Amino acid sequence: MTPDEPARPGPGAPRRSLDPRFSDHDAEPTTWSQVESILESAELAWIATVRGDGRPHVTPLVTVWHDDALHFATGPEEQKALNLRHNDRVALTTGCAEWRSGVDIVVHGRASRVTDLDVLERLTRAWQRRWDGRWAFAAVPEGFGHAGGGTALVYAVRPQTAIAFEKGQRYGQTTFRFA
Repeated sequence: MTPDEPARPGPGAPRRSLDPRFSDHDAEPTTWSQVESILESAELAWIATVRGDGRPHVTPLVTVWHDDALHFATGPEEQKALNLRHNDRVALTTGCAEWRSGVDIVVHGRASRVTDLDVLERLTRAWQRRWDGRWAFAAVPEGFGHAGGGTALVYAVRPQTAIAFEKGQRYGQTTFRFA
């Protein structure tokens, strides 16, 4: 594979490259479809945001991969929401806590509020499907309405870069860059 070979055909497709510094000599690059599959099935992700004073804040949350973006919801007064008011850059991570197996994913991007009611309606259905009805929301102008009252802000993170760390028989680090 040559550096920056397209990860999948088509316009807007990420370009991928296997980093030889952190990969076994016989490693194969992870495919974007593998990454999407992991993002779709992950039950938990960790989000890193930056506080106003520059300190990092990391917390677990549930996400839904939908329309080429990771989506999450948070209360308007939660620390991550407060941080995003000042700095929309985030890193989201998921994978497994094993050294000898699995693939870990890091997605870098900007978190943008989702307020379009049509998009929010589609996301409520995506949340229902993904979580077997355990996370039941209603689309409201501010984001997601809870059954017990209250509103959660909804954010979308479209990857700017993503890194896949493949572990097991061969170790490889594949970077995906988006236009």
